Amino acid sequence: MVKKRQNVSFAAYVAILPMALTVLLAYLGTMLWTARVSVSSSRTFPASDFVGASQYIRLFNNERWLLSLQNVAVYGVLFIAACLVIGFLLAVFIDQKVMAEGALRTIFLYPYAMSFVATGLIWQWILNPELGIQEVLHKLGWTNAQFDWIVDQDMAIYTIVIATVWQASGLVMALMLSGLRGVDEEIWKAARIDGIPRWRVYLSIVLPMLGASVSTAFVLLFVMVVKVFDAVVAMTQGGPGTASEVPAKFIMDYLFGRANIGLASAASIVLLLTVLAIVAPLYFVRNRRAAMGA
Repeated sequence: MVKKRQNVSFAAYVAILPMALTVLLAYLGTMLWTARVSVSSSRTFPASDFVGASQYIRLFNNERWLLSLQNVAVYGVLFIAACLVIGFLLAVFIDQKVMAEGALRTIFLYPYAMSFVATGLIWQWILNPELGIQEVLHKLGWTNAQFDWIVDQDMAIYTIVIATVWQASGLVMALMLSGLRGVDEEIWKAARIDGIPRWRVYLSIVLPMLGASVSTAFVLLFVMVVKVFDAVVAMTQGGPGTASEVPAKFIMDYLFGRANIGLASAASIVLLLTVLAIVAPLYFVRNRRAAMGA
């Protein structure tokens, strides 16, 4: 029996070895290499010298980078808030055991299965002033109606929010719905007996119970915010001008378009540290709560 367990344990280690090597080499290795390049004078090709924080100083003196940070902050707040609210409302709706529940779940979740490039192209057409919503309104008789956000420098970033919220809300719905299905039916019975309004039960009792689902959804959405790129390129190319510039596009442009590996690497490390600063505390809190619960 002991020998059999040892064989199973050995097989498990062998099975996990390729993934462990991938993590160590492809992920951790490239992160360390990027960090090393970010403190060098690398441009077209990596350099082995050391220039300290010079690349980071140049980065934060770059107006395009600062604009990309401003844009991603606005985008992130609106995107995460809208996805959480809409996803929760969709989950509550489906949790009422509506007809064709399976079909509705599929419909709401389907956009998430699409690539961000496809989403961007679809919404680029929908928001195009000469082809999309604005043109439809004109043909319906509202000739003065305007919906030209995608070509408006002040509004372009909000079109990215609209498109990506449409795509990601279904994921949040799925996470929230799994949490709602785990709520004890006795809570609803007690609430009905006490005459507590249903909306109050959701806000005061059910929503706090969905802490794990909410935190998981938040982390996934935050990672989407940090790496948003495909939808921006497909919809606006970062424009008009640089109005919808985001950090990921800045990095790709400087890495491939301007052949500045050092500056692109510094920007990548800044994004990595940002993700760690948000995700690590959440991970710590969740593990602490799990340990206390155990």
